Amino acid sequence: MSKITVQQLLNAGVHFGHLRRKWNPQMAPYIFMEKNGIHIIDLNKTVVHLDEAANALRQMARSGKKILFVGTKKQAKDIIADKAKGCDMPYVTERWPGGMLTNFATIRKTVKKMSRLDSMVKDGTAETLSKKERLVLDRTKSKLEKDFGSIADLNRLPAAIFIVDIKREHIAVAEAKRLNIPTFGMVDTNSNPNEVDFAIPANDDAADSVSLILDYVTQAIREGLADRKASKDADSEEDSDDVAEAMIAAAPTAAVSAAEVEVEVEASAPDQSESNE
Repeated sequence: MSKITVQQLLNAGVHFGHLRRKWNPQMAPYIFMEKNGIHIIDLNKTVVHLDEAANALRQMARSGKKILFVGTKKQAKDIIADKAKGCDMPYVTERWPGGMLTNFATIRKTVKKMSRLDSMVKDGTAETLSKKERLVLDRTKSKLEKDFGSIADLNRLPAAIFIVDIKREHIAVAEAKRLNIPTFGMVDTNSNPNEVDFAIPANDDAADSVSLILDYVTQAIREGLADRKASKDADSEEDSDDVAEAMIAAAPTAAVSAAEVEVEVEASAPDQSESNE
């Protein structure tokens, strides 16, 4: 993966922060200057922190772990859904259900209920219901799919969460911190970077900025998944070679054993000449 450049970040508007009066003092180390009352993010530091986050996510993907993407703001939700699907990772873009992480068992029950309703529609069971019952079923199924369809394959707690706008998604950040789940996030000048483990100073309001950052980190995840697949394929080939070698090594022994059996059979057979006499 080619390293992202400051020029790419500049073209996407990653450097634009919030108005000075809205800033969080904890972001001071990441602010380059102020222009027309707006803080400008230091893109050199963005590059450094983005690479650190991408490398960590690549390692997690290589280990087969799931990363949950979170972002419910209008200008980011479609981008998050598209990028997360591209690397086969779960995501939350409609709303953050309270207890999504801290009460994960209950969330899983809701997802299983959604699966049961889907099965009823597919196997024709829903056709046997009354018109009113079918209407209720369809409404319930649609609502559950909208809120939980994107996490249907999340069978256990994610290994990490990636958040767009940590201030808006503060509940998700708090739940992850409580469970010691590593947090990655795009942090604008109005947020506290100390709230997440891997803070990426960047404009989290512009669609181009969100798209560029997510494209970079999801590419790293895809590379990690590709490395994992290649490693598995190599191990599978080695196992096949070991089996073949074992069979070849055992072949001479089998031939000798067959020869010994033949000799024993001949020795134990009655002498035909004696029988004729």
